[in-house]
Amino acid sequence: MNSTTGKATAATGHRLTTQAALEIINTGGNAFDGAIAAAFMACVCEPILASPGGGGFAMTRTASGTHLTDFFAQTPLDINNSALDYSEIEADFGTAKQIFHIGNASSATPGFIPGLFALHEKFASLPMEKLITPARKAAFEGIEVTPFQYYLTTVISPILLHTKKSRAVFAPDGQLKQSGEIFHNRDMADFFDQLGTRGQSAFPLGSILSDQKDAGHLRAADFENYKVIDRSSHCIDVAGSKVHLNPIPAAGGILIALAFDRLSGSSTLGIARALAEIDHIRRQSNNDLNTLLSQLGPPAHRGTTHISVVDHNHNACSMTLSNGEGNGIMVDGCGFMLNNMLGEADVNPAGKLGWPVNTRLSSMMCPTIVEHKDGSVLALGSGGSNRIRSAIFQVLTNLLIKGKSLQDSVTTPRLHIENGHLDFELPDDEQTIRQLKEAFSDHRMWPEKNMFFGGCHIACQNKDHSFNGIGDHRRHGYFASL
Repeated sequence: MNSTTGKATAATGHRLTTQAALEIINTGGNAFDGAIAAAFMACVCEPILASPGGGGFAMTRTASGTHLTDFFAQTPLDINNSALDYSEIEADFGTAKQIFHIGNASSATPGFIPGLFALHEKFASLPMEKLITPARKAAFEGIEVTPFQYYLTTVISPILLHTKKSRAVFAPDGQLKQSGEIFHNRDMADFFDQLGTRGQSAFPLGSILSDQKDAGHLRAADFENYKVIDRSSHCIDVAGSKVHLNPIPAAGGILIALAFDRLSGSSTLGIARALAEIDHIRRQSNNDLNTLLSQLGPPAHRGTTHISVVDHNHNACSMTLSNGEGNGIMVDGCGFMLNNMLGEADVNPAGKLGWPVNTRLSSMMCPTIVEHKDGSVLALGSGGSNRIRSAIFQVLTNLLIKGKSLQDSVTTPRLHIENGHLDFELPDDEQTIRQLKEAFSDHRMWPEKNMFFGGCHIACQNKDHSFNGIGDHRRHGYFASL
C-alpha cells in the first residue's frame, strides 16, 4: 500500500483483476470501464466467486451523485415442485464448516450480464468488446493458480467435482489444479469472444433452459422479465463522513447501519457487543427488513468477491459480485456455472421450495462508498457470505472512528457473531481474548486470519488527489495505482 498520483487506483481479489482495470483506464477508460473489465476478469481468476451466471451490486459515484445498481439474482416466476436436483454439500474452512445446496434447482435468475451492460450503457466510455478483451485473453492463454485459489477450490471441491463437465474444467487431469499450475478456460474465452461481438444475445439461454427444463425452476420468461434496478444508497453519517451503503432489499447495509447505531465505544468488546445485539435483533425480527429498518434511530453524528476502482475525476465504483458457490452444473461450452443462490441459507432462508416467487433476493453484499468532508473518496467492500456485514462494519469502525490507517483498518483481527456464537481471529493482547471469552461462552478462536472473515479491498483518492488502497490478504487481494 503506497500513496501515488496518477490516473486511477484499483483493489480487487486478484493481481490480474486489478491489472485489467488499470490497463483499460490507461487506454482512455474511466473508473466504470475499469470496474467492468475487472468484473469479467474476476470470472476467469475467481470463477468460484464471480460468474456470468451470478449477480451483484455496484455503488457508483459521479459528479451527479452516488447510487446503487442492483443486478443481483431474482427468484423464478414459478416454483417447479418436481424439481429434485437440489443436494447438500459441505464447505470446509478447516476451523469451521458451512452447508450449501447445489444442483439445477438451486439457481435463481442471474443478473451479471444485464447488470454489466446496464453499467456500460450508463457510465462507460469505451466499447464493451474492448473491456472484455483482457479477460478473454487470460481465459484462453491460462492463468497461474495462486495458493489462495488452490485453497478455495479445496474448500468447495464437492461443487467443482460434481459432474463430468465440471471436472473437465477444474480437474482435467483427475485432480484440482495445484498452486503454480496453469488453469485454462477456453470455453469461457469463446463465450467472452461472442459476448464482445454479439452483445447480450450471446448469452447461452438455450443451453441453460435445456438443463433447467425438468430439474430446475428457471424458464425463458424469467430471463425476459429480469430488470436491473437503480436505487438510492442508504447513506449514514459516521464521524462526519458520508457512508453510502446498499439499501433494502439487501440486508447487509441495514445491518451495518444498525451496528453503528448500537456501537458504544470502539474497543473490540464494544464492537462484539454491537454485533451481538444486531444478531439478536435480526433473529427476533425473523430477518424482516422493514422491521430492521424501523429499529434505526435518527442518523448518528458521531462462495463473493469485491472490486474497488477510483479515477482522477473522483469517479468511484464499488462492486461486489457473487455466484454463491456455483450450482455444480457447467453451462455447456461456456466455461461457467449458474449460481446456487436458492441454496444459500443467508440469501434464501426459506429452503428448497419455500421462497417467494419473482422476488429480488436479499443479500449481505454491501459495496460501499465513503465521502470525507475534505473531499477524499473511498470505494470498499468485501466478500464473505454472511460475514460481509461484520467485515465492513469493523473496517469502517477502525478507519472512521478509531482513525487507523487503511493498512491497519483491514489487517486488524476480526470477529463475527451468528446465532449468538462468536468466531474471532486472535487479538494481539491477552486481556481482549479473556474479555471475549467471558462475554461469549459459545465461541471459537481462529489461530490465523482466514478468508472466512471476508476480504475487504479498498481504493482511495485522497484530498491531495493522490491514490492509495489495500487488497485484503485474507483473500489474496491486490492493490495497484496507475
